[in-house]
Amino acid sequence: MKQTHQFTAVIEREEEGYVSLCPELDIASQGDTVEEARTNLIEAIELFFEVADPSEIANRLKSEVFITRLEVSIGQA
Repeated sequence: MKQTHQFTAVIEREEEGYVSLCPELDIASQGDTVEEARTNLIEAIELFFEVADPSEIANRLKSEVFITRLEVSIGQA
């Protein structure tokens, strides 16, 4: 029976498409649309778990990832 796990996806626009990143595993993908980038990232993560050695999974998997917004002062005072 397959298990499901939740991971974080950060998707951002780059030039003509979108780049998606899973920070917990440091796996990235891309697509022409947000949905395609998301779908491709899911596929990349699934493939990683299919072929990766358990020790590689343990070394790459981060148990805590925090996504937040920052307010930064830029420029001259």
